[in-house]
Amino acid sequence: MPDSFTFRSFVRSVLVICGLGLFLLYVAYQARFLIIGPQITLYNEPATRQNTRSIELTGSATNISRLWLNGRAIFTDPQGDFTAAVILENGYTNTTLTAEDRYGRTTSITRTFVYSPSSFIN
Repeated sequence: MPDSFTFRSFVRSVLVICGLGLFLLYVAYQARFLIIGPQITLYNEPATRQNTRSIELTGSATNISRLWLNGRAIFTDPQGDFTAAVILENGYTNTTLTAEDRYGRTTSITRTFVYSPSSFIN
């Protein structure tokens, strides 16, 4: 004959359900970086209009396995920070930072810069 429903079995059921719920929340919290995917953040973005040929892009990349600037691999330090030099062409220069995570998901940010030598800036 099955045991009748008791207060003790009710408490045990509630504790098991709460424990499973907490375990699932912990797994979801730890998986947040896998869910979010690769992230790129630029610090102190240079102005769009430049009067010097060379500029530096600095930023942070998280949840990545690879990082490229205009198709050229760049590397991060252990904290995920990077610095990359860009040589501007006459007129418009498009720069694209692309990051990929270990699952093949990618994200990109594109910035456009205009090189105008100082003698031509109004």
